[in-house]
Amino acid sequence: MQRRIGVLVYPGVTLMDVSGPAEVLSRAAGYEIVCFSPAGGTVATSSHIPIADTVKPSPIDASLLDTLIIAGADWLPAQPWPKGLLETVDLLVSNMEGKSRIASVCTGAFVLAELGLLDGRHATTHWQNTRELAMRYPQIKVDPDTLHVHDGRFITSAGITAGIDLALSLVEEDHGAATARAIAQDMVVFMHRPGGQSQFVGHDAPLSISNPIVRKAMETFKAEPHGDHSLTTLAEAVAVSSRHLGRLFRQELGMTPGRWMERMRLQTAQDMILEGHSITAAARHSGFGNDENLRRSFERRFRMSPTEYRARFRTTFR
Repeated sequence: MQRRIGVLVYPGVTLMDVSGPAEVLSRAAGYEIVCFSPAGGTVATSSHIPIADTVKPSPIDASLLDTLIIAGADWLPAQPWPKGLLETVDLLVSNMEGKSRIASVCTGAFVLAELGLLDGRHATTHWQNTRELAMRYPQIKVDPDTLHVHDGRFITSAGITAGIDLALSLVEEDHGAATARAIAQDMVVFMHRPGGQSQFVGHDAPLSISNPIVRKAMETFKAEPHGDHSLTTLAEAVAVSSRHLGRLFRQELGMTPGRWMERMRLQTAQDMILEGHSITAAARHSGFGNDENLRRSFERRFRMSPTEYRARFRTTFR
């Protein structure tokens, strides 16, 4: 059975969002891949390597699709939308059969979200954009850690190389696990990548905190990050109730003081581990107290132990 896969591209699209899934699908039997774009012709990509001979789709083209994949771009969450992008996706989706799959790679999820196609559904995108996706489209159930989410006919994936994970899941659905596993082995990638997006998340960029109470609480913690801090001690330090401080943190940061403190401690521990310090030293200096507390926090946040984290993200120079 021949399955027609449409990949939607547009100026500035991330090349890996296109080539990654295409490479996986091209290694399985029975797939025909066609690149669509709003205007057709040659499309410039993020890597300055053009994609030639793209097709401006018609309703008939859409009706023949088994799967539509919308690639992402680094700038895509910003407005305005590229000319014709939303209209092209709407044309494709409106004319596809009801059982056909609709997928996105990386920030391609914002296109589906803007058209209301993800309302009430679980979805994900690149870890740098999950918070913005949730804030801009509150009706979507955003999963910030999953590499790819299947919800009915809609499939969304995390950033860039997660498009490979998404494509492997399509092959597994169509041809079985053995075929998908053989392709993964041939491409030297995981069939099911261990962990989620959190393991790749960089340190949060410094935030502009408008509330002076929250700022003071954060400064109190950062002055002694290895100290015995808690919600109660921070609230006492800024002379407010624990409940009020928790409410202010959620308004400013979207998380509780406890969650924020854990993330700050994890960042310190991550840096120390990658700098070559022992797990015990990292646990003590970051405020976790002992190895076991650090291990539990790592596994809760990153789904791996500190030792596994060091092995996976240490320098490439052995």
